[in-house]
Amino acid sequence: MTIDDRILSGRGGKLAVAALAIQTIFLGYNWVVMKVGLQYSAPWPFTALRTTLGALALFLVLIVLRRPLRPCRPVPTMLLGLLQTTGMIGLLMWALETGAAGRVSALVYTMPFWTLICAWIFLGERMVGLHWWAAAFSLVGLILVLDPLHLGGSLFSKGLAIASGVSWAGSAMVARWINREDPVDVINLTAWQMLYGSVPLIVIAILVPSRPIEWSTEFIAALAYNVIPATAISWVLWLYILRVLPAGIAGISTLATPVIGIASSAIQLGERVSPLEAVGMTAILAALLILAVPGLTRRGYRRGPDLSTDGPTR
Repeated sequence: MTIDDRILSGRGGKLAVAALAIQTIFLGYNWVVMKVGLQYSAPWPFTALRTTLGALALFLVLIVLRRPLRPCRPVPTMLLGLLQTTGMIGLLMWALETGAAGRVSALVYTMPFWTLICAWIFLGERMVGLHWWAAAFSLVGLILVLDPLHLGGSLFSKGLAIASGVSWAGSAMVARWINREDPVDVINLTAWQMLYGSVPLIVIAILVPSRPIEWSTEFIAALAYNVIPATAISWVLWLYILRVLPAGIAGISTLATPVIGIASSAIQLGERVSPLEAVGMTAILAALLILAVPGLTRRGYRRGPDLSTDGPTR
C-alpha cells in the first residue's frame, strides 16, 4: 500500500474525503444560487460582498473559539488571497456576466489539469497506476460536458473562465507551500486570505460602474448562501483538504462540482441536460469512484514530502 493509500484509508483521509463531499455539494448547488443572485446585482458588488462578509464571519468564529487573530504568514497568505479570492472568484463572476453558467463552470473546472501540471513541476507529485485512469476519465468527462463544438458565448468570457481555473490551481500550490513545514490554523488562514483577496474586489466594485443592488428577499438569501456555505465553510474545507490530500487528487475530485451544478440547474431551473453531458457526468463519477476506493492497487499516487501528518497549528 502506498503512502497515499494509507492517507486515504486513515482517519485524516476519511475526514478529507468527507470534507470534499460537503464542499462539492455546497459549491455545485451554488451555480444555481449565483444565477439567482446575479439577477439582482452586478457581478463585482456581489463578489465583494460575498468574500468580505465571508471573511468577517470567519474572524467571528476565531473570536468565539478564542483562536489567534494574527495572520501566521502574511506574505504567502496575501498571495493565496490574490489567487484564490481575487483571481478565482473574481474572474469566475466576471465570466458569468456574459457567459452561460454551465459552460463557465466547465471551463473553470479545468483547474484539476492545471493543478496536475503545477503539482508535478513544483511539488514533485506524479500520477501512476489507477490514478492515470481517473485523470483520463475526468478529462473525457469534462470535454463531453463542455461540448467544445457548441460552446456559444464570447471568447472573452471563455478566457476569463479558464484564467479563473488557472488562478485556482496556483492558489492550491501556494496553500500546499504554506503548510509544507508547519501546518497553520485553516480557519485563520482562510479568513486572512479572503480578507486580503477582498480588498481588490472592493476597489473594483467601487470603480466599475454597475447597476444598483436590488435588496430583495431572493438576493439576500442568495448572498447568505454565498457568504456562509459557498465561501466561508467551503474554503475552510478546501484548505484542510489540501493539507491532507495530494493536490492532484484533490483537484480531480472537485470535478464532481460542475456535475452537481448541471444536475441542480436541470432540476431547479429547467435547463436541459444533453446526452453528451449525461455521458460526461458519468465519466467524471467513474473517475471519482476510482479515487474514492483506496488500496485497489499497490501503485497509487506518488508525491513529494508528506504533509498529511497532524502537526501543531499556529
